[in-house]
Amino acid sequence: MVAHLLRLKLDLLRNSLKRSTMAVVGLVIGGLYGLGMLVLVLVGLVLLGSADLEIASTVIVLAGSAVILGWLVIPVLAAGVDMTLDPARFTTFAIPMRTLLTGLALSGLIGIPGAITALAALGTVGTWWRHPLAAVAAVVCAALAVMTCIVASRAMTAASSNLAASRRFKDVSGLVLLIPLMLLGPIIAGTSDVLRNFAEVLPALARTLSWTPLGAAWSVPADLAGGHYGAAGLKFLIAVGTLAGLLWLWKIFLARALVTPAHSGGARKTAGNIGFFRWFPATPTGAVAARSLTYWFRDPRYAAGLVISPLLPLVFVLVGVQSGSMFMLLFAGAIATYLMCWFISTDISYDNTAFALHVATGVSGAADRMGRALACAVIAVPLGIVYTVVGAALNDAWAYLPGTLGLTLALVGASLGLASVFSARFTYNVPAPGESPLKSKPGNSFSSVLVQMAGVTGVAVMVLPVAVLSIVGVLAQQAHLSWIALAVALVLGTLFLVLGIRWGGRIYDKRAPELLLAVSKDS
Repeated sequence: MVAHLLRLKLDLLRNSLKRSTMAVVGLVIGGLYGLGMLVLVLVGLVLLGSADLEIASTVIVLAGSAVILGWLVIPVLAAGVDMTLDPARFTTFAIPMRTLLTGLALSGLIGIPGAITALAALGTVGTWWRHPLAAVAAVVCAALAVMTCIVASRAMTAASSNLAASRRFKDVSGLVLLIPLMLLGPIIAGTSDVLRNFAEVLPALARTLSWTPLGAAWSVPADLAGGHYGAAGLKFLIAVGTLAGLLWLWKIFLARALVTPAHSGGARKTAGNIGFFRWFPATPTGAVAARSLTYWFRDPRYAAGLVISPLLPLVFVLVGVQSGSMFMLLFAGAIATYLMCWFISTDISYDNTAFALHVATGVSGAADRMGRALACAVIAVPLGIVYTVVGAALNDAWAYLPGTLGLTLALVGASLGLASVFSARFTYNVPAPGESPLKSKPGNSFSSVLVQMAGVTGVAVMVLPVAVLSIVGVLAQQAHLSWIALAVALVLGTLFLVLGIRWGGRIYDKRAPELLLAVSKDS
């Protein structure tokens, strides 16, 4: 039966290549790339055998730990990467659990990732060619590490099978990837600081990882080569125990997945639960606000804005911290609120065909504009206030809090007001409902970029008086300018918001049918 499962994996792989020429091309390109990287790794491992024992041990443990971690995490974030032998497909077959576990585990070696991992792991034998005992142990530990990778991957896949079938889980896992991408600059800067002291940091990190499930198997040959037989024995037991524990967990999760396979049905809803609609009055404005607020939390395209808006100011703050200054944190609230408020400039485009509900029910332009602005303000204003207060506290700049708070509120009014006009006048090609928020849609011409640049410039000009008063008040240490900035912000912010909603409402009333046609023509 195990051999049959392996032949099934090969047949599925071969048939998938017959159906698509591009799949063959992709496999060839991936195979050549993987082969090239494998050759470099194998050569490097052999040359590493001539290096100092501590250097060789550090490199292998760190690289090996990263490989196991990758096999552990990637199947969760990229559910469905290799599901040719999806356990859910065996729910109707009476295959013994031990046979199924063995077949699925060995099938993990079939494919580019499994083959390259196995060959690279065996390549560590070449590192210990000067130490026969360590070289023999490297063969056993390489097999142990490779099986740990595959079993860990399968266990995580089985554990998350119900989650992987959930659209919400896929959306969240995609949004999680935004976090390291947003913080990539500070991460690289911080990593460079660590690498400047890598002679002390990396060996210590490797020694720590060697006593964990990630690095135990990789460190046994090095300990044998160094004469640390007791440590080698204990780490081998950790590696074996890790594989045994993962196998036990995989057996439990797989049995559960086979008995209760994943389904894509929606969760049961409590009767009478109308969500955000109970928070707002039963008016057109309240209905639009509740609907828009629901989208902010349930539509992954809006949720991306919830992730980006708080994180992007932190990028500037982290850069400032690395340079020894927290000054930028004073204005982090203004940056966060602007990003979130200007997001509704594409609100109607994101509605897609759902915008027909607004047109069919005869919602007025003013009610539509006000409802969308209100929903955004419910999130943006508290976020901006929290950032502004925290910035004042960390900089001990309470005297200038009125100015920075005023700038935040001015940006709320100006951004929401101008965005209300722009979203009624312009539409864009955005990801459709259900698509990834990171998906790039064709058709956004240079004119769309110019429109967005005009909007950004317009908001900057509108809040310029408040920005000058606020920033000068902080730099010149003139607290009274901060109070003036707050007063001016309340007046201008309110004025811009009211005018923007009225102007945008009139444009909406005139162009509602054209807007519906524009956002639904590609659906």
